[in-house]
Amino acid sequence: MKFVSILDREEIQVSATEAIIRGQAPDGGLYVPADFPKIKDYIGKSYQEVAQTVLEAFLPEYSKDELADCISRAYSDVLPVKLNGNFLELYHGKTLSFKDVALQIFPHLLKLAKEKQNIKEDIVILAATSGDTGPAVLAGAADVEGLFTVVLFPEKGVSPVQRLQMTTQTGNVAAIEIAGNYDDAQKAVRTLLADEEFKNKFKGRKIFTTASSINIARLLPQIVYYFWTYSELLKNGKIKEGKHISFAVPSGNFGNALAGFYAYKMELPVSTLIIGCNENKILYDFIEKGVYDKNREFKITHSTAMDILHVTNLPRALYSIYGADKTIEACEALNKTGKFSVEYSSLDLLYRFWPCFVTDEQTRDRIKAVYEKSGYIMDPHTAVAEYAQRRFDIELGMEWDEYTIILSTASPYKFREVVECSIGKELPPAPPEIKELYEKEVIHKKFVQTPDIEAIKKEIEEALA
Repeated sequence: MKFVSILDREEIQVSATEAIIRGQAPDGGLYVPADFPKIKDYIGKSYQEVAQTVLEAFLPEYSKDELADCISRAYSDVLPVKLNGNFLELYHGKTLSFKDVALQIFPHLLKLAKEKQNIKEDIVILAATSGDTGPAVLAGAADVEGLFTVVLFPEKGVSPVQRLQMTTQTGNVAAIEIAGNYDDAQKAVRTLLADEEFKNKFKGRKIFTTASSINIARLLPQIVYYFWTYSELLKNGKIKEGKHISFAVPSGNFGNALAGFYAYKMELPVSTLIIGCNENKILYDFIEKGVYDKNREFKITHSTAMDILHVTNLPRALYSIYGADKTIEACEALNKTGKFSVEYSSLDLLYRFWPCFVTDEQTRDRIKAVYEKSGYIMDPHTAVAEYAQRRFDIELGMEWDEYTIILSTASPYKFREVVECSIGKELPPAPPEIKELYEKEVIHKKFVQTPDIEAIKKEIEEALA
C-alpha cells in the first residue's frame, strides 16, 4: 500500500511511514491511499481485532506484532467506542470525544514511523483544534518519548471543559490560544508545515508534522469503527449479512464522514452517509448545489466543533470521486477566490452523501425530545446527526428500510450548559474525568492576540526553546 498527494498529477507514491511523518505533502496536498484494499475478514471480531485487520491493509511496513502493540497501547485500557441501540458512542476515551479513537493510537504509529524512517530528531506535532482534537492529541501524545505537541485553539468556540482539558495538560505539550476562529488556527498549521525557513531554525533537533486531520494516520483508525459496527449489528441479529446500512454523521471538517466513505470503497455495505451540518452549512450547500463558497459569515453555534468554513478533508473526497486534475483545479480556485464549483450533472457521483443542515433551535429541540422520550442525553453534535437522520427517514418515506446508525461524537458533559438548557434540568454528577479538571492547575496561559503567523511563530519557538 502506497500513498499519493491529491495535488500531484504524476501520482508519485510514497510509503505509509513517509506520509505519516510528513503529515502534509511537499506540494501542500493531502495524502490519500493510492488504492483501497477490500476488507472481508472482520465479522465477529473484537474491536482490537478489526483494527488489526484494517490497519494491516494500509500499513504494510508495520509488522503484525508492531501493530498489535500499538493497538494494545491505545485500546486495552480505554476502548473509546460503544454501540448503544442506534447510537454509535465514540466518546468513551480519555477526553470523552470521538477524536480519542484516532488520537489514542496515532502517537504510537508516529513513533514507530520515526524509527522506521531512521529519524533521530524529536518530532513536533502541530495541531489546530475546534475543540476536541486538541485535548485528544495532547492527552494521547503527552508521555510518548521523542514527541512534543503544540496545539493552537481559538479564543472563541471551545467549551469550558475543552479549554480546561488543554490548558491543564501536563507532559511534553503546549497549548496556545489565538485570536480568531478554527479556520485561522488550521491555516496557521498548514502555513507552518510549508515554511522551510521556520523549520530550518530547528534543523538537526526537531522535525514537524501534524495530528490534525491533515495527517492520513488520523483518518485510517476512524475507518475501523464502521467495520466494527457492521460486525456488531450482525452479531446482535439487527441485520443480515450483506444488508446495506446508513450512517448519520455530524460533519465539520468531513474526516468522520470521509472515513465512512473510505469504508464503502473497501466494500463495506454502506448505503448512505447522512451529513448533518450546523448553521455554517458549507457542506450542505456544496452537496446540494455543487458550489463551495467560504466567503460567508462565520457562525459560532452550539455544535462548536463543526464551526468550520475551510473543510480540510473535502479535497480528499473530490480526489476519490473526480481524480487529480479536477481536485487541483478546485483547490487552486479555492486558494484564489475562496470558492469553487463542480458541474451539477456530475454530482450524481456524490449520491453516497445526503446533506441536512440544522439550526441551534432544532438542535436544542432534539436534545429535549430524545431525552423526554427515552431518557437518552445527546450532546449538540450528536443532536445535529440525529435530526438529520430523522429528516432523511421522513423524505425517504415508507419505502426506506435501511438500518441507520447515528454517530455520537462527544459526551454531553463537554457541553453541559447547552444540554442542561435543552432538557430543563441539571445533568447527573459528572464523570471523574470532568470533575477532576476543575481541581487541576492551569499550566498553559499563552494567548496570541492576533492570528498573524509571525506572532504565532514566536510563541511556538518559545514553547520549543
